[in-house]
Amino acid sequence: MLDAFSRAVVSADASTSVVSDIAALRGFVAEGNKRLDAVNAIASNASCIVSDAVAGMICENQGLIQAGGNCYPNRRMAACLRDGEIVLRYITYALLAGDASVLDDRCLNGLKETYAALGVPATSTGRAVQIMKASSLAHINDTNTEAQAGKRFKQMGSAKGDCSALTAEAGSYFDRVISALS
Repeated sequence: MLDAFSRAVVSADASTSVVSDIAALRGFVAEGNKRLDAVNAIASNASCIVSDAVAGMICENQGLIQAGGNCYPNRRMAACLRDGEIVLRYITYALLAGDASVLDDRCLNGLKETYAALGVPATSTGRAVQIMKASSLAHINDTNTEAQAGKRFKQMGSAKGDCSALTAEAGSYFDRVISALS
């Protein structure tokens, strides 16, 4: 996994020059608190994000919890929740580092083939990731509301300011997972 600093050093070394993109590194550091707040918002709500995504996926496809479905019996449901948390964890790693290589190398490499061999439906899995994406981006932007969350509502109080670039980056990691599954 390469963070922004490692990437700059590797790039400079490959071209046998000094690190020249100091402005980009300065920007990465300046936005560091927002990045940490975004990771914290996702990590602090990971269980709810994943369980809501799996519940939403099941609501849209009731056959998943019927006998013979991919979320039946309980051990398969537990595996689904576990996998959702793993994917979300690697997305937070990528967001923290500002680099998708850890997500690609340790999570997505061979995921589609593994799920195909296990008979896990890619459309349902992709849908769960889409729901996780929507929920995670709402937490990053601090746009979740009590009306949406009910008793589980928790305002994170993220860093104020424009988070559009960070939201787009986080969204791209979720899209990368969805693309890897299809």
